[in-house]
Amino acid sequence: MAGKISGFFREFTLFFSIILTVIGLILFIIGITAIMEINFLNLSQDVLNWSLYILILGFFVLIAGIWYLYSFFKNKKFILDELATNKRSELIKKHSELKLTVKKLPSKYQKMLKEKEEEFKIK
Repeated sequence: MAGKISGFFREFTLFFSIILTVIGLILFIIGITAIMEINFLNLSQDVLNWSLYILILGFFVLIAGIWYLYSFFKNKKFILDELATNKRSELIKKHSELKLTVKKLPSKYQKMLKEKEEEFKIK
């Protein structure tokens, strides 16, 4: 069961990290505007009482979303750059690192690595 859930999240990493970033940004903005007593969203007093906690939660959610976005694009760039090579020796040098990185990305990158391994006859 855990494999299916993690596989699902791995396939939609980009989508979930964007959603996490947007939610964090919204919470952060609500927290800042409530603390500065700019109530342009016409929030209830109950929400305004929790503004500091909303600000802190928004900050951490925003940082987590940005971190996941950054790591996704960094891993994607690494995989695409390494798979663009036409030299078997370069691919063999980075093969273990490529396999570890591919596990964090959607399955299409695993298929791309598998095709490159078959092309260069790497086990």
